[in-house]
Amino acid sequence: MKKLYSLLVLLFLVTGIIAGCGASEENGATNEGNATTDQAEQSEDSAFPVTITDALDEEVTIEKDPEKIVSLIPSNTEILFDLGAGEEVVGVSDFANYPEETTDIEKIGGMEFNVEKIISLKPDLVLAHGSSAHNSEAGLQQLRDAGIAVLVVNDAKSFEEVYKSIEMIGQATGETEQAETTISDMKQQLEDIQAKAEDIPEDDEKEVFVEVAPAPEIFSPGKNTFMDDMLSMIHAKNVTHDEEGWNQIDQEAIIQADPDVIITTYGYYTEDPIKQVLSRDGWQNVTAVKEEQVVDVHSDLVTRSGPRLVEGVEELAKAVYPDVFAE
Repeated sequence: MKKLYSLLVLLFLVTGIIAGCGASEENGATNEGNATTDQAEQSEDSAFPVTITDALDEEVTIEKDPEKIVSLIPSNTEILFDLGAGEEVVGVSDFANYPEETTDIEKIGGMEFNVEKIISLKPDLVLAHGSSAHNSEAGLQQLRDAGIAVLVVNDAKSFEEVYKSIEMIGQATGETEQAETTISDMKQQLEDIQAKAEDIPEDDEKEVFVEVAPAPEIFSPGKNTFMDDMLSMIHAKNVTHDEEGWNQIDQEAIIQADPDVIITTYGYYTEDPIKQVLSRDGWQNVTAVKEEQVVDVHSDLVTRSGPRLVEGVEELAKAVYPDVFAE
């Protein structure tokens, strides 16, 4: 049981304190402690079996508290660890890089996962994702046919949908209380960030260009993306807001838009992205270039649909309004 260790520590403390009050009280405390432990175990067990309607509108029944979990996408992995279910994770995507513990966990492939390897790990639960489920239905069915519960988590496009993902994974792992805590903490942090942003006068709101892939094929987020929502939260204007989703952008259009700040998100795989932007031909008169307001933010923080998205909002806020969001 995930919580048994903590309960035992509490039991030892209670027993030790009451021991000084006499043998009869010690026996009473021990009995009460045992009852508390039994109740906790019964409470956790009572969460299962659980039936969840997943992102494919399939009803998935998880018979018991999963002891072995395979996660097919990094965002699910981050949520699992945040909820305290990291010790049960036995397999992760090749792209999983957070938290650090994922380094030592068995890798099961990238966009195309290794069905045989997953089955060999004997998981009770496989967490798939709505963004790729339709392209891997045959592999997911093989896992189901092997008797493994497969839960497809929704492909979140907003913070509200991220909260639903966290709730779903919390329910599937018996960590519903921690899921509620995580969501509450995220909402509070966002409220704090937005409260600071309220102090920014409308005339001082900055226009921002975000590029998620470098030249020559520059891609930028439009509406219905996390990046667009995040910029709105901090009272910044996304110069590509009128586009839908992720789009390849014409450089001349960005030069004409003349953003105040340029955000790049590919510094983790491209050498010196800021220098690349500042040295582009024809961009010399763009305000962000002239004033050297080009900042790189790690892609995982602003695109990976998990608890760290709030950190991404804060990093964007510091990049766009350093005076307002200074440490």
